[in-house]
Amino acid sequence: MIAPSAKIVCEIHVMNTTLNSKSSFSHSSDTLRQLARDILQYAKQQGATACATEVSDGFGQAVTVRQGEVETIEYNRDKGIGVSVFLGQKRGNASTSDFSTKSVRDTVDAALSIARYTASDDCAGLPEQHMLATEFPDFDLYHPWALSVEQAIEFARECEQAAFARDKRINNSEGASVNMHEAQFVYANSLGFIGGFPTSRHSISCAVIAGKNEAMQRDYWYSEARNAREILKVEEIGRIAAERAVRRLNSRKLGTMQVPVLYEAPVAASLIGHFVGAVSGGSLYRKSSFLLDQLGKPVFSENIHIEDIPDIPRGLASGAFDDEGVKTRHRVIVEKGVLQGYFLGSYSARKLGMKSTGNSGGNHNLIVRPGKLDFDGLLKKMGRGLVVTELLGQGVNPVTGDYSRGAAGFWVEHGEIQYPVEEITIAGNLKDIYRHIAAVGSDVLVQGSRQCGSILVENMMVAGQ
Repeated sequence: MIAPSAKIVCEIHVMNTTLNSKSSFSHSSDTLRQLARDILQYAKQQGATACATEVSDGFGQAVTVRQGEVETIEYNRDKGIGVSVFLGQKRGNASTSDFSTKSVRDTVDAALSIARYTASDDCAGLPEQHMLATEFPDFDLYHPWALSVEQAIEFARECEQAAFARDKRINNSEGASVNMHEAQFVYANSLGFIGGFPTSRHSISCAVIAGKNEAMQRDYWYSEARNAREILKVEEIGRIAAERAVRRLNSRKLGTMQVPVLYEAPVAASLIGHFVGAVSGGSLYRKSSFLLDQLGKPVFSENIHIEDIPDIPRGLASGAFDDEGVKTRHRVIVEKGVLQGYFLGSYSARKLGMKSTGNSGGNHNLIVRPGKLDFDGLLKKMGRGLVVTELLGQGVNPVTGDYSRGAAGFWVEHGEIQYPVEEITIAGNLKDIYRHIAAVGSDVLVQGSRQCGSILVENMMVAGQ
């Protein structure tokens, strides 16, 4: 039974029915396609020289349990239409969540009205037609999870209970959550392109607190996948969350020094995220990137190889085409440390005098090739230094590459973890950090679109007491 005190956020009246994926979408894919065609036709009738639209429909369910009691149950259902119209090279955008004929036409009219008052832009327009996707392979991205609220509550309770059972020092919790989400979309433009597909994304997470009074520490763990069967067992998620919280107890402070820094896999992906931002079209044509004009030049150490792979089955960022319908392709971004490619959509590509790379909307599955050493092997290679397990703050300057983040983690001597540390700052410049990556671990973690193992940096400034 649902606890009487539970907060319930809901858009439908019945919450305890098992979701039937075949009937859960508000509209069929055929309906979305017809809506897209109608939008393109109406825009043309109203004088648009070109038009693109995306029609989407989705829903999700989220349950959170804290200390064994149901804290929140949320169910959301979303739908939307986005329209971009062109009058020559003048562009207007508008959106709506109302699928009625009147609202759809009003949205197109609003986009046209905006376009009429917008300055002409030589780089505006749809992608080149020959770059549009013409084949639509199935990457196995849709796996409905027929999960009732009662089942979700039970999973969350089991996850949290596993954390409490792991160690007596776990005495509080921020809760365990079970989330399921399904969506479908259709993108179409006046060049004749139309394509779309359904997707799913499910996750389970747990955050717990160890210790008492001023000696408390918090940590968490989560697992997500397209297919719920590929999510870690709830007991495993709870166990890992508990172990990560307990190991941070009795943290110490450090003095200021320069030492090697090992980014644990969950935070190592953030280093790659800064790189993606620096070599993406918007940053490049605005000249607001610390990696300007570096194509064909070494930006990482020679042991770094990065690929953008859009066709991984069940990949969290897989797709046959990007947000503009441009065909995606497997690309080598960095080879032996040398920058081989950017992330460009049509507009930024024209600004730079280049071609779209099929990355309107960002990177796909970005894979940093793992090395041969596991986490323990990286510790031994480092010998003495700092392991970073948590980053705080946003101290990154994307223009200069200056990097300063609050951090917590562990001090290492003789290749072994000695004790936890906190209230420290790590600093450097990303250009130097990338060039001094000594190794990437084999402990690859899949928790998003950017996948890499732990990253060992040869030398960074660590500021403490």
